[in-house]
Order: sequence, then C-alpha cells, then structure tokens
Amino acid sequence: MVSVEANRMREAFIERVDEEKLLDCMRCGFCLPSCPTYIQTGNNEVHSPRGRIAIMKAVRDGFVDWDSSLEESINLCLGCRACEPACPAGVEYGHLLEQSRDAIQSVKNPSLKEKVSRKLAFDHLFKDQSKMVGATKLVRAYQASGLQKVARKIGFMNLFPPMMKEMEKALPKIPKSVKREIPVIPPKSVVKVAFFTGCLMDTVFRQTNDRTIQLLQLLGCEIVIPEEQVCCGALHGHSGELEKAKVNARRNINAFEQIEADYIVNNAGGCGAFLYEYGHLLADDVEYSERAKTFDSKIIDISSLILELGIVQKLAEIQKDHVELVTYQDSCHLRNVNRVVSEPRELLKAIPHVDYVELPTAGLCCGSAGIYNLLNQKMALKILDSKMDDVKGTNASVIITTNPGCLLQMRAGIHRAGLSEKVRSEHIVDYLIEVLS
Repeated sequence: MVSVEANRMREAFIERVDEEKLLDCMRCGFCLPSCPTYIQTGNNEVHSPRGRIAIMKAVRDGFVDWDSSLEESINLCLGCRACEPACPAGVEYGHLLEQSRDAIQSVKNPSLKEKVSRKLAFDHLFKDQSKMVGATKLVRAYQASGLQKVARKIGFMNLFPPMMKEMEKALPKIPKSVKREIPVIPPKSVVKVAFFTGCLMDTVFRQTNDRTIQLLQLLGCEIVIPEEQVCCGALHGHSGELEKAKVNARRNINAFEQIEADYIVNNAGGCGAFLYEYGHLLADDVEYSERAKTFDSKIIDISSLILELGIVQKLAEIQKDHVELVTYQDSCHLRNVNRVVSEPRELLKAIPHVDYVELPTAGLCCGSAGIYNLLNQKMALKILDSKMDDVKGTNASVIITTNPGCLLQMRAGIHRAGLSEKVRSEHIVDYLIEVLS
C-alpha cells in the first residue's frame, strides 16, 4: 500500500518538477565521466545525473514510491552542474535538481534540529547581512581572544567531525570590521560598474572585496555599491527553498536597477551563476521576469571584466626575479553555468614570473558545493582527498580559486594533505593585487 507521504511527494513532483525538462534526457551517458559522485561511488548509476533524472521521473510518474534511499541520491548530488556542458541534448539538470529539492522540502517533515538550522540559515543569516556580520564578529572574537589556540591545544576540535575540523583550520583571520570608504570616481572612468559584494565575501573575505575595488579603480572603473543588496539566494535555491531565493532575487533587482551601471560585477563564482539565472528563477513572475533578464545581461565575473579592461598590459610590466608554479581550480558554477573557463587562466599565464600548470581535474568539483561539505562530509572528503592527490602531481606552490567556498575547501585540503609548508591557496583577486604591488 502506498504511503500518504509517497502520494504527497508524487503530487509535489508533478506540481514543481518540469516534465518537459525531464524528457530532454536521452540516457546517452555522456554526463557520467563528469559526475564526481558517480566516480567516487564506483560508477553507481543511482548517483549519476541520468540516474537521478530517472528517479525524478519515476517518482513523478508514480512508478516508484518515495523512500529515504531516493532522497539520499538527490541529496548526495553536489549540484556542480558539470554534466550540463557534457550533455549533447542540453538537459537543464541544475534546474531539475533545484525543483526536486524544492518538492521534497514542501512535503517532508524535518527533525527539530533541521527545522532550527534551516530557520537560522535561510530566514536570518542569509537573509539579513547584519546577522552575517554579527556571526563573523563572533568568529573574530574566537580568533582574537586566544580561544582558537586553546581549543586546538587541548584537542577540543577533535570532538567535531573531520570536515568541520579541517574547515576551522582553513578559516582566514577575520579582520576588524571597518566601514568601507566610498570608492573614488576616476577622472576618466572607463565604465560604470555596480559591485555585488556577497555574504561571505563581504565578511569573512572582506579584504578580497576591498582588493576587488582597488583592482577595478586601477583599471579606471566608476564603482557603485548598492547598500540595499542582499544574499544572492544561491544557498536557498540549492537547498529546496526556491520561494525564499525569489524574495532575495527581487530585492537585488530593486537595488541594482536604480544604478544604471554598464556591468554588475562579482568575485564569487557561485554567486555569479545564481545571479546570472534570475531570469529563469523569476520567469513566471509577471512584474519581474523582464527586469530579471535585464539584470542577468549585466552580470560579469571579475576575471572577465578586468581582461576586457586591459589588465594584461599592466601585468606585462611586472618585474620579479622568482618564478612560481601556479595551478587553478575552477569554480564549478563559474565554469558550468557562466561558462567562464579561459579567462582566469589567461590572467595567470599573463603574469611574467608565473609558470602555469594545468590541474588535470580542475573542471571536477572540489567537494565544497556551498554547504555540501558540512552536510555530506564523507563524500566531500573523498572528493577533496582525490583532488589533493592531483594537486600534488602538479608540484604547484599556489592554487588559485575564484569562489570563497572553493578557497576554504582547498585550504582545508592543503592542511589535510600536510602541504601547509609547501602550498598555499589564494583568490585570484588577492593574487593579482599581490603581484601588481
């Protein structure tokens, strides 16, 4: 007998998961070599893109009854979307995954712990930037007071799961919060850009944001930073909270469309990809659908913009004696959604004292995937350990990234692999400012 929950889940999939998009999948298998969970589970079809699409369709059509094993398959997906560039049929897997998780959350009865966690994360921390600032201040107090050193010395962190322990080591030193000065308008500004500052980037990685402004001003940009902007909504959208993601999207469109900038620039691959798809997210919103498309058309990643503005000429003037062996780990969404692949590499190759070496698996996810590394720690660590084996093979001393989650993950991997004395990881903006200084 079919359970009440199974019937409700089927109804939710019928209501929220696009059947036409499901039918686009031809089951050809071109996606399989690009899927980290398929590889790490020993080629288990249940944990492949086409396997998950088959599950989505079977639930929607009533061929299988919903149970925990099906939810595990959906949840174990990184959402890296590496399957999309590999797909000859153009299956919109990322959208199907978001719709499926949204359907699941609309039906399931979460535990008290999950309810509280989701409430804190999606209704407070990633909705109100002042809450994010407050949380960051607590981390800073933990670091500055000496509690961090004591916790490590007495082995307190050993009480936590391995991934959380590694992430604690990877956290950068949080600087004291200082009010940002209004960017100076260059006498001969080249373009007018609106800067999307992000949540983590404007708190934990505030220095990188300040350096992004510095880099843009160096290239003659007039920079405007809308105070009303909020979290992009990516974590909401990827976690089955699409309605809450739409709320944030509307608020950001309202904030940025007043500026009439040439570009809306960001320095976080995950944020940039979600911002770029506001048109899809709000496609059924009569008031915002066209406004969202206009917003999307202005989104640009920092690496693409500074290349366009001629930074290569400035890099060519650098004179340094030492040579660094540098590699690059792609941000999955920057690569697979925004399709920004060559630009970061071009920047690194343009630095005279850099010897660039390609990471063979740069296009495969590092295991960060938003908060995936906290929710699916076992799989995240398997993926990370495999990634670090590849990093060792490059002999690189610097790993460049373009996303805060990737940066923390790679730094955790460096600690975990015992490479702290030999290898460091940097955001591309920080690295460029360092070499230009």
